[in-house]
Amino acid sequence: MATTDAPGAPEAPTGAPTPAERLPLRERKKLRTRQALIDTALELFTERGFDGATLDELCDAVEVSKRTFFRNFASKEDVAMAPTQDLWAVFLGDLETREPGEPGERDEPGSETVLEMLQASVFAALDRMTDEGWTRRVRLSRRLAAGTPSMDAHGLHFCDRTARSAAETLRHRLRIEDPRDDLRLRLALDFLVAACHYAMDTWVSLPGDPGRSALAAELGTAFAAIPEALTLKAAPADSAR
Repeated sequence: MATTDAPGAPEAPTGAPTPAERLPLRERKKLRTRQALIDTALELFTERGFDGATLDELCDAVEVSKRTFFRNFASKEDVAMAPTQDLWAVFLGDLETREPGEPGERDEPGSETVLEMLQASVFAALDRMTDEGWTRRVRLSRRLAAGTPSMDAHGLHFCDRTARSAAETLRHRLRIEDPRDDLRLRLALDFLVAACHYAMDTWVSLPGDPGRSALAAELGTAFAAIPEALTLKAAPADSAR
């Protein structure tokens, strides 16, 4: 797929090296091996089912040892869910350096909410997912997880760890000490995660080969619905008219 469909993604000059290409040769080889493991795992698991392909078969297909596999991933679930886990790793990195009210957000200092800051970091992370085929890998991964209990459990555990890491980062950066503010912070993260899950599921179900711009649109729709969800009336639609 084209890699210029993310909103706000700058176009690289023709012939300009990517960040990966600027790494030392040893690191580039490690990245290529890691990517080969992800691509091959997703193809094997999609073709045979998650439990239908063994770790030995995966390593043989990529021509690496199990020792090399475990240098990169903790389990079959870990390699199968790497595409979305990579997105959230970049999200955490962005959150550690993002200043409230950066360009694209509200201009008035102090007016940005924690939820808006979190959403901005999600979009920034998505802008950086420019590797060829990333969106296809995400769709394969999420479709596998939908029918594989161990992958679903792995995803929930990873999601909880990520939310805890994000909360700790914001507690430190925003100097949150009041238990009431900490509760609000955790709820904001819960809203963000729920909206992201909904957006991903909706995007995965789209026909054809939707790219990052389509995913960004679904995320925007889900984020916009969060305040509306809090005021949704507990009454049948007919009686609310």
